[in-house]
Amino acid sequence: MRFTPEELEAARDRVVPDVVTSGLRVLLCGINPGLMTAATGHHFARPGNRFWPVLHAAGFTPRQLRPAEQDELLDHGLGITNVVARPTARADELTAEEYREGGRLLAEKVARLRPRWLAVAGVTAYRVAFDDKHAAIGPQERTLGTTRIWALPNPSGLNAHWTLETMAEEYGRLRTAAFSES
Repeated sequence: MRFTPEELEAARDRVVPDVVTSGLRVLLCGINPGLMTAATGHHFARPGNRFWPVLHAAGFTPRQLRPAEQDELLDHGLGITNVVARPTARADELTAEEYREGGRLLAEKVARLRPRWLAVAGVTAYRVAFDDKHAAIGPQERTLGTTRIWALPNPSGLNAHWTLETMAEEYGRLRTAAFSES
């Protein structure tokens, strides 16, 4: 699906609904919706984003899902939300205050949904949202109630120092942790 620049700009006012239910194994959390995501209503919809290929390569899904098939994640114990709900062309358009408020709202969402793991796809977003300047990729010491947290590499095509293969390895570590628990 192709959108004109005007159609993408008009998507800045749209809300992209979460794909969630209570008791998920992993609640995957993007930074914020991009304009393509807002225009389509489907998470990680930009063609260059590696989220869907990485999820499949890491073993979370039996085949590579398309963004329009996002609701199928629920069948696999997965959900999707964002740190910040406001759509932007680039994450650097967000303010530190938006990240902190997003972290507060995300903690409330996690308390309500109680996933086993919250996986934030973007360690910098995690650091700002949860005021954890020294966080690194991987499992975090902090928990939100009984929910453990994992900081994942951002699957954006702009995050070029992580390849599809190295991202799939890290996402696979999370999958192993999340699905080996009883």
